[in-house]
Amino acid sequence: MQRQYTFSTGEFYHLYNRGVEKRDIFIEKKDWERFHKLLYVANSTIPFRFAEIEDQAIDTIDRGDTIVAIGAYVLMPNHFHILVKEITQDGLSTFMKKLATGYSMYFNKKYERVGPLLQGRFRAEHVVRDEHLKYLYAYIHLNPVKLIQPKWKEMGIKNKNSAVRFIREYHYSSYEDYCNTSNITRQEYQILSKDEFPEYFSKTNNFKTYVNDWLSIKEANLNE
Repeated sequence: MQRQYTFSTGEFYHLYNRGVEKRDIFIEKKDWERFHKLLYVANSTIPFRFAEIEDQAIDTIDRGDTIVAIGAYVLMPNHFHILVKEITQDGLSTFMKKLATGYSMYFNKKYERVGPLLQGRFRAEHVVRDEHLKYLYAYIHLNPVKLIQPKWKEMGIKNKNSAVRFIREYHYSSYEDYCNTSNITRQEYQILSKDEFPEYFSKTNNFKTYVNDWLSIKEANLNE
């Protein structure tokens, strides 16, 4: 299916995809870590051989120039979301091809399977409004709440404190890199290119408050 638009440098996009037949694409801890590292090394103008960097920390890998800027992301058991800005021509498509191919080859070999792992071509949403771009920081980082309160968006949040604690401790998103919840900058911080995005959250508390407010809205609806 052909897209209704082409990607353009300087524009923002919400990218997402899921496992074929909604299957889990992350099963063991090493799978999540592999995709984490691929988010970093696939965003490069130069090719890479994973065997040569498998034991290296992300912040020690020289990947050359980047082709997209990543503003936020989350990995869920059967899907992922990434907020990006294209910074080189065809950079977005190249990045997603390297990411999907690299992870699918790893997964299929490890679990002795064949065929596509992801559900066709990745989905892309062109983000043109400033308020939509800002909202995506909440939408992406609140995805993990569905793991403990699956119907929270429809029914409202049942336990806000539990939800806030869960997303704070969820390692496979960029939430921790905006909140610095452990007071130690983790190596995955290098995945992000915050300077390429509007400075919505000049302070950590601004980010936490903004994300948590979306939970409060749902909580208020539940109590009406």
